[in-house]
Amino acid sequence: MRLATKRLAKELTELRASGAPAGCALLQADDLQTWLFSISVLGESVYAGETFALRFRFPDAYPMESPECVFVTDGGWKAPVHGHVYSNGHICASILGNEWSPVLHASSVLLTIQSMLASAKKKELPPDNDRYVKRAPLSPKDTRWAYHDDNV
Repeated sequence: MRLATKRLAKELTELRASGAPAGCALLQADDLQTWLFSISVLGESVYAGETFALRFRFPDAYPMESPECVFVTDGGWKAPVHGHVYSNGHICASILGNEWSPVLHASSVLLTIQSMLASAKKKELPPDNDRYVKRAPLSPKDTRWAYHDDNV
């Protein structure tokens, strides 16, 4: 059994037994490679009353390699308008890139994304949204992100 399979089976069992973090719910996990969660920001925020969907795709090298995590932008779902979220659902967050650690898990990512959304003071797209979306790779993991702004 490869490491990813064992780890993901354990995470999924824990999620089903204990539930996702408050404000999040596991919507679909038909296999150990792709999971779908709903996510809402708790308390007062510019996203009050809004719910988004996050899709996780886990690579064979998980947990040594971060999952691909994107906001779903089809099937009636929309990505939040946020300075670190592109309109195609790609998320610029260091936890999904160079700050990933094998001790992190899907719930850690959900909490980080919730916190990122909760700290937003206004709804605005990244300044380079149009340019990025026009040339974006299919997977955000194929993007070379520059993590320089933690003020949104």
